[in-house]
Amino acid sequence: MTPARPALLASAVVLPALAALHAAPVISTFGPLRNTAMPRLAGQGRPDHVALTFDDGPDHLPTPHFLALLEARGIHATFFLLGSMLARSPGLAKEMAAAGHEIAVHGWHHRPMLVRGPRATYDDLARARDAVADVTGRPPTLFRPPYGVMTTAGHLACRRLDLTPTLWTAWGEDWRKRATPRSVEDTVLKDLRGGGTILLHDSDCTSATGSWRTTLRALPRILDTCGEHGWQVGPLREHGHRAR
Repeated sequence: MTPARPALLASAVVLPALAALHAAPVISTFGPLRNTAMPRLAGQGRPDHVALTFDDGPDHLPTPHFLALLEARGIHATFFLLGSMLARSPGLAKEMAAAGHEIAVHGWHHRPMLVRGPRATYDDLARARDAVADVTGRPPTLFRPPYGVMTTAGHLACRRLDLTPTLWTAWGEDWRKRATPRSVEDTVLKDLRGGGTILLHDSDCTSATGSWRTTLRALPRILDTCGEHGWQVGPLREHGHRAR
C-alpha cells in the first residue's frame, strides 16, 4: 500500500461523517416532527398565546404597512431581520424597536447554512447580531436560519453568541407567486394551535415580487381568528418561550 493510500481511505470515511454531522439538524426542518419532538425549537409557548413573527425585513416599502396594521390592532410582533436589509434601512429598524416590537436575527445574507462552514456561519450571525445591537441599542436573543434549516455549525454559533434558534409551528407559504390571501390564511390556520408561532414575511426580497401585499391582506383575518379562539397575539418574548 502506498503512503498516500491510508490517508485517502481515512478521508473517504471521515469527510462523509463530518458532512453528516454538519447536516444532522436538518431533520428539524420537518414541521410535524419538530412540533412534536422539538417544542422549544418550534417556538411553542403558553397555550393562551400565539407568537406572531416576520422574516426578511426591514424593507422600506412594505414593512411600514405591517407596522401600521399592527399599531392599529395594538399588537407587537417579533421581526427576524436580515443584516443586509438592516444596513439599507437602519432608521426603520430603530423605529420598529421603539414601537415595542421584538427585533431578532435572520442572518446577514439569506443563504442556506448547509453550504457554509463553521467560520462563515459564525461570522454571518455575529455580523447580523452586532448590527441589530448597534441600531436598536439592545442585543438580540433570537435567531431564525434562512429557509428554516439549522446545522451543527449554526447551533454552535448560536451558543457562542447567546442566540436561541427559533423556528415556527405554522406558516403561510406566503412567499409563493401563486399565494393568495385565502391560501395564506388557510395554510396558517391549518396548523395553528394555542401556544404556536406563526411565520410570515414583511418583505419580498427573497420571495415572489409583491407577495408582501398578499400577506398584508391575509393578516387581519388571521388575527381575527386568533381572537375568536381566545388567543392573545404578541412577540416571542411574551410567549413563555424559554431560551436554552
